[in-house]
Amino acid sequence: MDLLQKIDLTRLPQHLAIIMDGNGRWAKKQGFLRAIGHENGTKSVKKIIQSCTELGIDYLTLYAFSTENWKRPKLEVDTLMKVLINALKKEVDTLQKNNIRLNAIGNLELLPKNAQKQLLEVIELTKDNTLMTLTLALSYGSREELTNAVRIISEKVKNNIISIDSIDDSIINQHLYTHNLPDVDLVIRTSGEHRISNFLLWQIAYAELYFTAVLWPDFKEDDLYEAILSYQNRERRFGKTSEQIK
Repeated sequence: MDLLQKIDLTRLPQHLAIIMDGNGRWAKKQGFLRAIGHENGTKSVKKIIQSCTELGIDYLTLYAFSTENWKRPKLEVDTLMKVLINALKKEVDTLQKNNIRLNAIGNLELLPKNAQKQLLEVIELTKDNTLMTLTLALSYGSREELTNAVRIISEKVKNNIISIDSIDDSIINQHLYTHNLPDVDLVIRTSGEHRISNFLLWQIAYAELYFTAVLWPDFKEDDLYEAILSYQNRERRFGKTSEQIK
């Protein structure tokens, strides 16, 4: 029996988030420039998106570019932006064909104008698609997201729009970039690193974490299936005891 046949399609993570790590190291191992690694990484993106739609996963969020990534060499940043623009142009028809809605979170105003334009065009074109929501985390940092939410909520309290006593989880959720997304169920990080790297810190409060040594350009369908099988073999208690869950 192959890995796909072992998956229980009734117990899939509703929201899967992936930290796509290892493009640069993959390129270095092959003797290529880092840019080649990023270009090859887009091939894995396409395969995983396709696999998630076939499985029936409702929400897929990909950590594509962090706020910290702006500190990388200008040539690499410029390459990443070009890869993003080209991928959006190339895959818009595939998104439409597969009924996938594109979403984006992060400080998008920091992106180059041509990247912003292309991104917003694809978001608009796919806004009515319903099979899966694909979210790209771009110029994204969770601490910045939370800081921004605190500022907005504080201003609303100051102007008597929100009372202090009414602030709860739902109020905070409403002021995050991810206000239209459910909490994350499973986080996958590739490349052997065991950290979250400022990614969806609020939204992964009860997510299952899965780390693999596979570098992102080498991450294939079976690697995804292994992660989902690991998820399905865990007991998600959300603070309760095993007896309460049963």
